[in-house]
Amino acid sequence: MTEVVIFEELNAIHGKKIGIATLNSEKSLNALSHDMVHALLPKLQQWQNNPDIAMVMLQGSGEKAFCAGGDIVHLYKGMQDGEQGVNAASQYFADEYQLDYLIHAYTKPILVWGAGIVMGGGLGLMAGASHRVVTETSRIAMPEITIGLFPDVGGSYFLNRMPKGCGLFLGLTGASVNAADALHVNLADHFLTNAQKQSLLDQLIDVHWGDTISLNHEKVTKVLSSLSGDVKSSLPRSNVAQHQQLIENCTTGESLEAIEKQIQLIDSEDKWIQRAQKTLANGSPLSAHIIYRQLQTSKSYSLSDCFRFELGLATKCAQFGEFKEGVRALLIEKDNSPNWKFATIADVESEVVDWFFEPNWTVSNHPLAGLGLRQEALA
Repeated sequence: MTEVVIFEELNAIHGKKIGIATLNSEKSLNALSHDMVHALLPKLQQWQNNPDIAMVMLQGSGEKAFCAGGDIVHLYKGMQDGEQGVNAASQYFADEYQLDYLIHAYTKPILVWGAGIVMGGGLGLMAGASHRVVTETSRIAMPEITIGLFPDVGGSYFLNRMPKGCGLFLGLTGASVNAADALHVNLADHFLTNAQKQSLLDQLIDVHWGDTISLNHEKVTKVLSSLSGDVKSSLPRSNVAQHQQLIENCTTGESLEAIEKQIQLIDSEDKWIQRAQKTLANGSPLSAHIIYRQLQTSKSYSLSDCFRFELGLATKCAQFGEFKEGVRALLIEKDNSPNWKFATIADVESEVVDWFFEPNWTVSNHPLAGLGLRQEALA
């Protein structure tokens, strides 16, 4: 049986080791399955506690994707089983969020090679890494509005920390961003070309690793910075930076309806803007409301509170049926004609949106109740 994640430990020339985890489902564009989560979580914890491991690298198999998102096709099949399927989906999200949080809180350097497609759950793995590398083929997005979901996996945290208006715009439109965009909105730290990957590994193997974690972080940064200086001319143009003022202007409305109208009234020949407008128009109106309130509600939340908050929303999405319908239309029957519960954003009933934000659990019995307590107590 093929391993869903391949784990390797490379011996550095001057002592210590580099742990490498490769998502190994090239056919599914390395969609993050529950089995992958179950494999990654304990291994990353083991490597963090192993004094012989100096740093960790996450990558995807093949050249097309680091990780195209969560394994939502499997979730869809499970959701056919009613309450049992909803519980299974909730458990998947809970485990996924624990993995994402571990990466955010990881003490050792953790480098993500974000080449190719990085979407949804893939961005959850990448967003919290200490060293996030994008390449000329990186294509990053949170397109959950197209499947009746919302930008989870920490989106409540990182979308709110982007330049003004960008998080809301990207969440509502599912717009795809390139390497330059990722650097602009703080989803990436370094740009390299795909051809430099082996050189990166060779230089990391040649590092004099020590026992001081902070110095090891600096050593990874130094290697990446030295390599990135050679390829600045290969960095693509940033669509987000080019339209930064426009994005700010169209996301400052007093209501979601006003913001949607402003986005759709943009008169532009730019295909990136046009695709963003089309995705918002065809996406779930209910998801648009959830995303809008999600980002408003979570502005002041800690990272762990964001994950607890998102687990409640994700579980409600699995219950309600909009998520299931979106996956059916986009990925199962592929008719691209989802039968959304509401025809337009104006039609969405406020009572329905309110229900999504009602707590599923008390503070003490929340499945992620213990998330971050130790780390945040030490902060």
